[in-house]
Amino acid sequence: MAEHNDLPDVTTLSIGILGGTGDQGKGLAHRFAQAGHPVLIGSRSAERAREAADTIGVRGAENAAVAAEADIVIVAVPWEGHKALLESLREQLDGKIVVDCVNPLGFDKQGAYALPVEEGSAAQQAAAVLPGSRVVAAFHHVSAVLLLDRAVEKIDLDVLVLGDDREATDTVQALAARIPGARGVYAGRLRNAHQVEALTANLISINRRYKAHAGVRITDV
Repeated sequence: MAEHNDLPDVTTLSIGILGGTGDQGKGLAHRFAQAGHPVLIGSRSAERAREAADTIGVRGAENAAVAAEADIVIVAVPWEGHKALLESLREQLDGKIVVDCVNPLGFDKQGAYALPVEEGSAAQQAAAVLPGSRVVAAFHHVSAVLLLDRAVEKIDLDVLVLGDDREATDTVQALAARIPGARGVYAGRLRNAHQVEALTANLISINRRYKAHAGVRITDV
């Protein structure tokens, strides 16, 4: 794993968030904008994107425009629309770092549970759909409530970063550290993304039981 002082400088990168009108996407947009990044929120509806963007002082546009313009693109759409959206944006996302934070989860009376994914995980599905992109899995366990709470100055969290491209994972680790209190930790190849996505179901159970917004910290690193 790269030491934190060896990570690349990402301060000038623009960030696009597909599905940025949801709480997770909007929360990430808020934090990255606070850190000084140009941020674009995407949605199927340009009008809806602009309305959400106005609430946090960033720009909003239709998903394809955001995918084409941003330096790094974060995918924060609902699992149900994940594959179809990425297929529609293959050309715009070609050559870019695409950060997938989608958690394929189901919910029933017993709570949240991980859904099976044919490709193995949402991140692996993204990599299969976007062969020309550099897909990284990250930001699965960040509480949307904490991201959006302007009274919360720091978020006590390690962001697990997975991928097969060392330069891309280093870049996303550095991006995670732009959120005050957070740290990006390399957590393996993309083939190991399934258990990271599935762990979100456990965190939801923890947070419901203890009325918390728990994340993950890795010791001795």
